[in-house]
Amino acid sequence: MACASWAQAPQPALDAPPTVAALDTEAPTRELGVVTVSGSRPTSLPTHIPTTTEGVTRQDIERSVNATDSEDALKYFPSLLVRKRYIGDYNHAILSSRASGTGNSARSAVYADGILLSNFLGNGIGGLSFPPRWGLVTPEEIERVDVMYGPFSAAYPGNSVGAVVDYVTRMPTTFEAHGKVGYVAQPFDLYGTHATYHAKQASVSLGDRAGDWAWWLNVNRTDSEGQPLTFANTTKAVAGTGAVPGFNNAGQPWFITGAGTQYDTVQDHLKLKLSYALSSTLRASYVFGLWRNEADGNAQSYVRKADGTPDWSGLNVTREELLHTMHGLSLKSRTRGEWDWEASASLYDYKRDDKRQSAAGDVPPSTSTLADGSGTGWNTLALKGTWRPPQAEGRHVVEFGFQQDQYQLRYQGTSVAGSIAGDGRGTPTSRVQGDTRLRSLWAQDTWQLAEGWKTVLGGRAERWEADNGQTNFTASSGSPWPARHETDFSPKAALSWQWLPATLLKASLGRAVRYPTVNELYGATSTTDSQFINDPGLRPEKSWTAELSAEQDLGPALARLTLFAEDTRDALYTQTTADASAGKNISRVQNVGRVATRGVEAALNANGWLLKGLDLWASVTYADSTIKENAGFVNDPGDTIGKRQPNIPRVRATLLASYQWDEHWTTSLGIRHSGRQFRTLNNADINGFTYMGVSKFTVADLRVLYRIDKRWSAAFGVDNLNNYQYWNFHPYPQRSYTAELKFDL
Repeated sequence: MACASWAQAPQPALDAPPTVAALDTEAPTRELGVVTVSGSRPTSLPTHIPTTTEGVTRQDIERSVNATDSEDALKYFPSLLVRKRYIGDYNHAILSSRASGTGNSARSAVYADGILLSNFLGNGIGGLSFPPRWGLVTPEEIERVDVMYGPFSAAYPGNSVGAVVDYVTRMPTTFEAHGKVGYVAQPFDLYGTHATYHAKQASVSLGDRAGDWAWWLNVNRTDSEGQPLTFANTTKAVAGTGAVPGFNNAGQPWFITGAGTQYDTVQDHLKLKLSYALSSTLRASYVFGLWRNEADGNAQSYVRKADGTPDWSGLNVTREELLHTMHGLSLKSRTRGEWDWEASASLYDYKRDDKRQSAAGDVPPSTSTLADGSGTGWNTLALKGTWRPPQAEGRHVVEFGFQQDQYQLRYQGTSVAGSIAGDGRGTPTSRVQGDTRLRSLWAQDTWQLAEGWKTVLGGRAERWEADNGQTNFTASSGSPWPARHETDFSPKAALSWQWLPATLLKASLGRAVRYPTVNELYGATSTTDSQFINDPGLRPEKSWTAELSAEQDLGPALARLTLFAEDTRDALYTQTTADASAGKNISRVQNVGRVATRGVEAALNANGWLLKGLDLWASVTYADSTIKENAGFVNDPGDTIGKRQPNIPRVRATLLASYQWDEHWTTSLGIRHSGRQFRTLNNADINGFTYMGVSKFTVADLRVLYRIDKRWSAAFGVDNLNNYQYWNFHPYPQRSYTAELKFDL
């Protein structure tokens, strides 16, 4: 996280065509007071746009972060939070940003080398889960990570309203070999569970460049035991012994009778990247990713009945087997002359996606249900051109493109009469399916108005279509849904002014349209409780986002102050409304009329500023995010008006200090803070420190890195050093001890 890492890089000036090696290497540049982005490979983000961007390099991560999963690289970014519950969390690790909570995965966009990792088949975690596919990138692959805050680039869809994250992974210039082994232990003490959970990881990477060819191969295995995540509970008296008394998130007394969803997870990752220079200015690249997951969700009963046997009421077990693959192909020219272009395509495929679950109380299971998602996936196509008009003498750079993203959801539910571990499908019980397509044309012009002034003006025209939708609640009854389409235009604008030699002012404004996902439209048969239903008539979210920033270049430090605002109409949430035909309240995905967010974010990046060898990264964010309009309600009409948006705390803060004692030893201490949050739209969950609550937290992380020699290094760390017990519906990890050994050739 060197100071040069946390900022933007301007569009390169016109120069001679790059060499073959330059196709994978960008020289640092500096213009208009904008701090340099450095690193052996440039980000794919549009860094010339004068808006807030932050970044972290491979060296920073290795020195300062106990990174067991790729999302850990985002731990100390301003205003960001990933809801990671355990090592290898594949189904709930959702990214939260300034005005988007951890229930809104479709409001941020995550890429790796420009390939989409965000899962826009759905939004959130209910039933089927839709976090980014973090497992397709391992920490050992990462060269750098960059984040652009807000929907200010026309090159990205409306899902970028919260943030755009891009992982740039390694590509060698000479032969490289890397190996890493890691171990984590988490003593866990909560309710009636008192145990220590362990995780083991191993990773090997090889790569080389020979003439016009370059290749990279990474394999990784994670074997992880997570802490229990769900807890059986009742407000009634419990027969037997062992129930743990407490209070639910509404502050009412209850009893915890057992723990569930204690995952034993084994994940395998394989990544192959190939690159070939067709000429000195044209390169073709291919990437293949494979991710395999086997997860057993186990249960523990706290209650013993009169005969001494465990009471399994409210508990179940799960077994999951997943095999997902990813392909990416790109062709890019980099002449730095009048014209450049690129074409890219990607495919993400659920080769196998089996989720088995026993009925509540059926432990050990005698029967189960199977949700089969094979055939689900998405594909993308992007064409882009860059024009640098010679007559403009470098003062104009025009970018334009076409994009198409297609999503296909296929889930069939069946009963399984035999073993939960592997018996085949039984009687069909439900089926959901549907397709969406988003076709977009976009353009933006980067214009250096005058000395010290730069503006970017752009727009994005989109046509969204949904069809082939069907929701079968049982094997014999279902609802086919009519096709739909929407057309929208989203303007973008940004302006920067070099007010003083060391002071840069920036302003950005952008509109974003976030369309309903396939699962929100058709897929709400993810539970057997019919009180939760889908809505094929959902309206798209439409947001206006603005920010105003001042950056002060202090030489060895960079200070930034940003005012931001977002106004969202028809925000997509799960809430409860009255259904007259059913005669009761029914939970469903619906549009919330208007949510307004206003806030301020301050960040400081310093390298050797106060003390030689000491690096500091600090941020604090205040956000007031309020529901202004909503025709729906939870219990009574109007009970959500004026309430805070779920999962958005008023205050977030991070501090990371790293001190290099000598050429061998580096010590880092990080602090992460989040204020009080709510999970419900009416903010009725007043007790955050309990199962299904969302609590405040302040946790400290420690890392000690010892470089044995040029090839070997070892690290020891402690996450949640102060052993703070905090929640986001599920419990976060308690104090965890990490150790790793790394080899680099």
